[in-house]
Amino acid sequence: MVFILGEGVLIYFAVVLATFLLLGGNLGLRDLLESVWLKVLLIALVTQFSLYFNDLYDFRKSDNMVDLGTRLIQAIGMTSVTLAVIYFIWPAVIIGRWIFFFSLIFLLFFLVSWRFLYSLLIAKRLLAEKAILLGSGDLAKHIIQEIKLKRDVFYDIRSIVLPRTEETPLTQMNSIPLRYGFEDICNLASVEQASSIIVALDQKRGVMPYNELLRCKLKGLSIIDGETFYERVTGKLLIDRIKPSWLIFSDGFVKSGTLRLANRLISLILSSIILILFSPLMVLVAIAIRLDSKGPILYDQERVGENESIFTLYKFRSMKCDAEQETGPVWACDNDPRITRVGKILRKLRIDELPQLWNIFKGDLNFVGPRPERPFFVEKLKKIVPYYKERFTVKPGITGWAQIKYSYGACVEDAIEKLKYDLYYIKNMSLLMDFMIIFHTLKIVLLGRGSR
Repeated sequence: MVFILGEGVLIYFAVVLATFLLLGGNLGLRDLLESVWLKVLLIALVTQFSLYFNDLYDFRKSDNMVDLGTRLIQAIGMTSVTLAVIYFIWPAVIIGRWIFFFSLIFLLFFLVSWRFLYSLLIAKRLLAEKAILLGSGDLAKHIIQEIKLKRDVFYDIRSIVLPRTEETPLTQMNSIPLRYGFEDICNLASVEQASSIIVALDQKRGVMPYNELLRCKLKGLSIIDGETFYERVTGKLLIDRIKPSWLIFSDGFVKSGTLRLANRLISLILSSIILILFSPLMVLVAIAIRLDSKGPILYDQERVGENESIFTLYKFRSMKCDAEQETGPVWACDNDPRITRVGKILRKLRIDELPQLWNIFKGDLNFVGPRPERPFFVEKLKKIVPYYKERFTVKPGITGWAQIKYSYGACVEDAIEKLKYDLYYIKNMSLLMDFMIIFHTLKIVLLGRGSR
């Protein structure tokens, strides 16, 4: 948030600086800002939306300067086109003929400098919170791996502490020093200037240093459960590690009546509006499906909803008729031969999902929630995936946290991975999170990603 807000301020300042240099001769800075601040804000917002749509807030996709430069140029181009359209429709918000072009010079300088500075802070971990990690098992390795993969996770593991009975003969793990014995954790944290202790012991019974951790807690150190820390940095739950007691005593999983009512009202109003607005498009799609292949226009399928109730899901038909007559229920795959010519376009643009607005209007779905699965796969997954039934404690949705964080699932392993994200959503669900998921889904749809 600091990075995004800071960059927004710099973008705003770049446009103000260009405006002042071109128009500030007759006006003071204060008078100038009073007359153009809203126009400058429009440019700043459009620029940041363009940066977001070019993945410039995802540091895993901007690892080198060439890639960063390419994405910045694409974002500036998108900004220019978007503003040109806005200015054509609404001429009153034009700030000045040459101001935007002069702003680009300052804008590129500020953006590159800001991102270089932020990358330096990440690489040098200058603002990272120092921590001590207890344990070297699977959970500890998962945590270290995630910190290493996510460049903008501001944690620096200074030492890994193991019980003296640990048989690991290593002296380092991922270049992090290993120490043995829990008797002096507080002093070690003081020496390493660590403010947090992450407890990631695979086996806690008979090993957990309760007295020493209590002493550290009373000294002001933050004691973080390993599973909770993993959830914090990944946005998913490690379902093969957590126990029912952790779910019971952890924060979250609150499904208030107010939240449910708000979700229902929003779903009802939005689905009604979108159905009316998109009705001409849906008529054209229906004609295209009818001309392209034999069979019904709509495809209906049983899905499992909230509390494992069965409902009928509606979609525009994108596959040949009787596509599963010989194979039975199977997951879709890349380049699926069952998909029709029109179906490929519908799936690419997600237009085949539009009839699900009727499911939202009826109350079968919300806009956001776990993706509803078919009864055949549900019965199969319930037997082999821990906590799979918990995803039915909320109403399913057209999109969800798992859909924006993970690629299309086409096997049991994918279903397990997506469940980790679904449980995270159920644990932390809120209207703000729903709006964030919807906004990110729009980006995915507009860029044509993740479809099959």
